[in-house]
Amino acid sequence: MNRRRQERLAEEIKRTLSMIIKDLKDPRVDFTRVSVTRVELTNDLSHARIYISILGNEAEQKEIMEVIQKAKGFIRSRLASEIQLRHAPDIDLRLDKSIEHGIRISSLLNEINKREEKKQE
Repeated sequence: MNRRRQERLAEEIKRTLSMIIKDLKDPRVDFTRVSVTRVELTNDLSHARIYISILGNEAEQKEIMEVIQKAKGFIRSRLASEIQLRHAPDIDLRLDKSIEHGIRISSLLNEINKREEKKQE
């Protein structure tokens, strides 16, 4: 498999999945806080590992991931029809906490900078 084609397809899947997830309808969940951060495809395009970032606390993240996991079949069939693939890849949805981790590190660094400024005064 051409690596460049694999990367283009992963980006297309990422873009399409973002739209599909935003279109999901569940009155308990606000899907505007959900974003697809990364898609990893196997060489034969049979499996896709999809990383999803959800803004909110642990309980909200868990609830939203459960709803998305239950809709996995619908998501896969919509993906196949939108991208027009002969065989839709099996999807593995995972929660991505890298954005949260980055925000936490940034806030800690800001706190350290404020302390340093106070010491210099």
